[in-house]
Amino acid sequence: MNKEKIAVLTDSGSDVPEAVRQKYDVKVIPLKIIFEDGEYVDKVNITAEEVYERMDEEIPKTSLPDGEMIREILDGIKAEGYEKVLAITISSGLSGTNNMIRVVAEQYEGLDIFVLDTKNIGIGSGFTVAEAARLVDQEMRWDVLKDKLQKDIEKAKVFFHVPTLEYLQKGGRIGLVQSVLGSMMNLKPIITCNEDGIYHTVAKVRGKAKSVSKTVQLVEEFASSAKKYNLAIAYGGKTALKEAEAIRLELKEKLPDFEEFFFDQVSPALGVHTGPGLIGIGVQILS
Repeated sequence: MNKEKIAVLTDSGSDVPEAVRQKYDVKVIPLKIIFEDGEYVDKVNITAEEVYERMDEEIPKTSLPDGEMIREILDGIKAEGYEKVLAITISSGLSGTNNMIRVVAEQYEGLDIFVLDTKNIGIGSGFTVAEAARLVDQEMRWDVLKDKLQKDIEKAKVFFHVPTLEYLQKGGRIGLVQSVLGSMMNLKPIITCNEDGIYHTVAKVRGKAKSVSKTVQLVEEFASSAKKYNLAIAYGGKTALKEAEAIRLELKEKLPDFEEFFFDQVSPALGVHTGPGLIGIGVQILS
């Protein structure tokens, strides 16, 4: 039987670890970041650090990849001899990217394209992409693969805390997170995506240190029933790096049965909406 040629495609907001991207040749559609002086391509000609440095003067906007760019990427995939595409995106509840890819995919000829909404963000979505790439590499059958990925969406979670909700508010991404009262009382919400893929608060804790330890506790609880899992830490800029490294050591001690541990800066496009200082902890149950 001929091996099916399946490409894995995602958007830059899924924060797929570079090692995974390179190993499995994952294709990435970049989001765009718009400052007054022009448009930048996420992770291509701007870094998260550069975004944070400019935020005091100007909070940029982000925009979806346009249809033309998506078509060009699909043309490239087809030219490489692929027949099928798994397009895995960040939550449709937080971004129009999923819908944009779906619209282009419906009209595109010559490729069998399955568009999956992870209902997740950042590495929470990236976990699903990494799993898809691994399963494609193991030559899992197309129909089985689509079914499994759909079912496994709820096994990935990312919990994060941000020093301020200002950027989520300004970017219109606040979702179900309540902000005004919390900031007056130094209450730090711990945020995740609900089953509709919209931000909501899972806990409110007074002060930053307690917020981080509560986030670690939530990750432990989520992983407690699993024998094997993947872990991840996403951090927002240099200000959060030291803290992220300390959390990595703590997690390795508390949850030693991980298969993979991803550690990286959040993508510039996500950084626009969360601001500097973000700490996100991700967990994906494998078995």
